[in-house]
Amino acid sequence: MDAQLVAEKSAEIMWAKDQASQALGMVLESVGPGRAMISMIVTPNMLNGLRTCHGGYMFTLADSAFAFACNAYNQFTVAQHCAITFIAPAYEGDRLTAIAEETDRTGRNGIYDISVRRQDGTLVASFRGHSRQVNGQHFEKADNDTLGA
Repeated sequence: MDAQLVAEKSAEIMWAKDQASQALGMVLESVGPGRAMISMIVTPNMLNGLRTCHGGYMFTLADSAFAFACNAYNQFTVAQHCAITFIAPAYEGDRLTAIAEETDRTGRNGIYDISVRRQDGTLVASFRGHSRQVNGQHFEKADNDTLGA
């Protein structure tokens, strides 16, 4: 099984169990080895007292993209540390897209950068996540499966 298929199968299994992302209306747009793209529409119940998207929702969107990117190798992987910088506001009706890209993966640790952008391309948040692989796999791999480069 090549690396792209492993990423897709891992994501399919994770998505089926990810009630948090689904409840917020997120859409898993794409996934691959060490990368993922997820989007969501800012709804009225996501607005803070300034009538902009609450930062916690932007963090959650970025964190979900991070999760799918770092779990794309059929190995359970969790967040070890995350940080976000808010750059610009998002408003009701905006479509936010989080793109996660692997920066480094060494041993059981990984570093991922996630950009969150509005539909017009404006960067609204920059997120960095540090991951840690833990015991467990998303699916059993057949003995004759080999991962492509």
